[in-house]
Amino acid sequence: MTGPDLATLMQAWHDFYLLIGTAAATLVGLMFVSASVGGGYMTEERRPGIRAFFSPTIFHFAAVLVACLVLLAPKQSWEALGAILLGCGLAGLLYAGRVWRQMLRQGYLRDIDAEDRLWYARAPVVSYLLVAFAATLVLLQLPVGIDLLAATLVLLLLVGIRNAWDITLWLVMRTGKK
Repeated sequence: MTGPDLATLMQAWHDFYLLIGTAAATLVGLMFVSASVGGGYMTEERRPGIRAFFSPTIFHFAAVLVACLVLLAPKQSWEALGAILLGCGLAGLLYAGRVWRQMLRQGYLRDIDAEDRLWYARAPVVSYLLVAFAATLVLLQLPVGIDLLAATLVLLLLVGIRNAWDITLWLVMRTGKK
């Protein structure tokens, strides 16, 4: 099966992926700033919480960045693009599953409110499932896969932004206490 010319299709999306990829890279940097602001609170005893909340947020931003880099790469085929994106989606699902397991083990899913369960646990799983589904559509050379991927990367970026803000507020409130 041969779909429309991928290079032409991707040219229409170039600026979009450049913009959200740049945003994701910038937000990764800001997470490092946030970590330094709350550095005094980040101790070995708090490592499980950091790994359950802070690290996944950086992972989500990095996933958006990597997907955008892949999508902006020149001279690619439908098959190669779909396979790489499918690998990214599956890696994200595996990571999200690991985070769920860690959150269950530490009791975080029981202790956090429903809004945080949605944004820290459920939304990433849905996002990576959608990445994998979009990649499958790309493998089938269906242009709608590129559209779905764009929407999914925006969702994943918004998940990261919301969680980064939540973490930052949480750190500021904790480090301000004497």
